[in-house]
Amino acid sequence: MLLTRLGTARSDVRERWLSIVGIGEDGWGGLSPAAKQAVESAEVLYGGVRHLAHVPSVRAMQVAWPSPMAPAVHEILTHHRRWSKVAVLASGDPMLFGVGVTLTRELDPAEFLVIPHVSAFSLACARLGWPISETVLVSLVNRPIEQIYRYLHPGQRLVLFSEDGTTPSAVAQLLTDSGYGSSKFTVFEYLGGSAEKRRDDRAEAWSVEQCHDLNLIAVVCVADPETRALSIVPGLSDDFYVTDGQLTKREVRAVTLAHLAPLPGQQLWDVGAGTGTIGIEWMRSHPSCSCISFEEREDRAARILTNAKRLGVPGLKVIQGSAPETFGDLQSPDAIFIGGGISGDGLFQACWDKLSKGGRIVANAVTIESETAVAAQQRLYGGELVRILVARAEPVGGVLGWRHMMPITQWSVVK
Repeated sequence: MLLTRLGTARSDVRERWLSIVGIGEDGWGGLSPAAKQAVESAEVLYGGVRHLAHVPSVRAMQVAWPSPMAPAVHEILTHHRRWSKVAVLASGDPMLFGVGVTLTRELDPAEFLVIPHVSAFSLACARLGWPISETVLVSLVNRPIEQIYRYLHPGQRLVLFSEDGTTPSAVAQLLTDSGYGSSKFTVFEYLGGSAEKRRDDRAEAWSVEQCHDLNLIAVVCVADPETRALSIVPGLSDDFYVTDGQLTKREVRAVTLAHLAPLPGQQLWDVGAGTGTIGIEWMRSHPSCSCISFEEREDRAARILTNAKRLGVPGLKVIQGSAPETFGDLQSPDAIFIGGGISGDGLFQACWDKLSKGGRIVANAVTIESETAVAAQQRLYGGELVRILVARAEPVGGVLGWRHMMPITQWSVVK
């Protein structure tokens, strides 16, 4: 048997050894002939308990997902990859926030077959008559609920994958507390099955504390009269942040983010983060953008996390301590913002050494010492120097006068 299996291997990898089959609440009867064949021909069958319960008697050894799933995923991708024909059952479309993404990320496409079922997202949009292309999907499964804040604006359609039966109540409370209590709020339970149930209300009137664990939430955002919507364009009003005053002001922040030029999937290091404004608005530009904020003071590090949650990017990471000592062996970022301290010994060079090729550094200098350091580095590395002068109109007696902010010397350079 060993010789036979080795003889069929191609570069130690067998073709189509893994089938990932989407299954809905309509169970076995809702599967296509190809999906049934993939399950029936498997030697090992993985799935959730409720998924496996839909399957009639098959020859495969059935394995329910453990919690956490990581050991079973490792087993599939190591031992079973070499020796077994495996089928995996997943909810709906396995490539939509499903286990299919995890299993196939590092596999050759010739090794696996994905057979999707209609997703809960598609079903919800179909029930509601919503265009899929105009609807935002957010998964709250093993993810912080605060990420919803990033998507709140009048008229926004949201479909939310729930963590459990308490998620609808928590989301309704979040919407109400955020000034979106008037939003249209729909919860589907057992979507796509014979026991499908729908509940409709306004978020502020939602009173069901416990739904079935298998549920999905749909929201049409309606802002209360006094609610201020948050734009994803850089330059949020300063008063959206909890701060001790150590923050990059909105006008300078907008220019700074323009030079940092965030792109989907890229990572920023915010060095000397203060209130965290630059990293937060970098992440708000696209859901796949990430940031590590480096902040020496404990109180400010905690405040950055508070602001990140309030503004919809709870995934922002904060490392407390002195830079560059805290850089360690972290993966190289795509961009670095140095908000202060560039005149410190070795900071810029450490940032430059860590930066990815083609990456951007933007440094803002306020003091004479830091401005001198920036000018010296610009002579060595090139890049662009910009002087930013901002004045805001403020009351002077009964009239308005201009109050000038401290001038900023900004240096931006590409490695």
